[in-house]
Amino acid sequence: MKQNEYAQTLAWLKTSPSLDELCARYPGEWAAVQRDIAAIVERGHAEELKAYLERLSAQAASAQPASGKRQKSLEAVLALYVRSRMAHESVKKLCLSTLAADAGVSNGKLRFNLFNGYIAQKLLFSKGLERKPVSLWRFRLFWPLVWQKKRLMPLVQAKGIYCFYSNALVEALAGMIAARSCLEIGAGDGTLTRFLKDRGVQLTATDNHGWSNAVAYPEWVVKLDAREALAVYAPEVVICSWPPAQNDFERYVFTTPSVQLYIVIGSRHQIAFGNWQDYRQQTAFDLEEDKELGALVLPPELGAAVYVFRRKPPG
Repeated sequence: MKQNEYAQTLAWLKTSPSLDELCARYPGEWAAVQRDIAAIVERGHAEELKAYLERLSAQAASAQPASGKRQKSLEAVLALYVRSRMAHESVKKLCLSTLAADAGVSNGKLRFNLFNGYIAQKLLFSKGLERKPVSLWRFRLFWPLVWQKKRLMPLVQAKGIYCFYSNALVEALAGMIAARSCLEIGAGDGTLTRFLKDRGVQLTATDNHGWSNAVAYPEWVVKLDAREALAVYAPEVVICSWPPAQNDFERYVFTTPSVQLYIVIGSRHQIAFGNWQDYRQQTAFDLEEDKELGALVLPPELGAAVYVFRRKPPG
C-alpha cells in the first residue's frame, strides 16, 4: 500500500461510511469483528463489550506505521482503524435492533399506529421530522397515552435524531451559557442551536457534514470539524449533543484555552456515546452529571444524561 492510498483511505473513514460500506470494502476485517462481538454477546457481559470497544479505539488511536516493511505496516494500521469503526457501528446497530425487538417488532417495517403517531407528532414535531421545544406539562399529560413508546427512537435515529429537548432544558442551558460566546460541535441539523438562538443565545452550530446521506444540514450549520471550529471560534462555552462513542474530536475541547464550560448531552450508559477515555484522562476540567438537566431530556425511556465539564480554577 502506498502512502497516498493510505491517506485517502483514512480520509474516507473520517466521512463516517456506513457499516454496509465498510463490510463491502473490508470483508475479512468484518468477519473478525463479527466473531469477536458474537462471542461477547453469547457470554452476556455488557462490560466486556464496552472494554472491547475501548480496546479497539485505543489501539487505533495509538497505531503508527513502522519505518520498516512500510506496506504491511500501513495495512496493519488501517486494519485497526477499520475494525474499530466496524465494531462501534455494529454495536450501535445491535442496540437499535434490540430496541426494535423490545418494541414488539420482529420483522416488517417498524411504525406507529395512527393514534400513537398522532400524539407523538403533536408533542415532538412542528412539521414532518422538524423537532420543536417540547412542553413538559403537555408531554407529561399525553405521553402516558402512547403505548408504543419504545418504537419512537428506532424510527427517528436513522435521521440523526437521538433525543428531544424540552422547553425547560433549553431555558436552563440558555441560562448557563448567558452572554458568553458559545459553539455547538457535531450539531447535526442544528436543532439545539436553533432553540437556543430563539432564547437569545449567541452561538454558532458546526458539523463536518459527515452524515449528509441521512441528515439535512441547513446552510447556517457551518461545515467544520470540531478541531477546526474550536480554533476558529475560540468559544467560552461548547455544547455537544450525543457525540459518537469513542470519537476522536472531543479531546480538542479540553485543550482549547478559551473554553470554560463544556456541556454534553448523552446517555447514562457510557458505552452509547462520547469518548470516556478522554473524559477521564483530561485534567483541566471537573466533571459532574447534572441529574436535574438529564431529567429534562426526552423521552424518559431513553435514559438520557447531561454531563457538565467546568474548568478548574488556576493554581
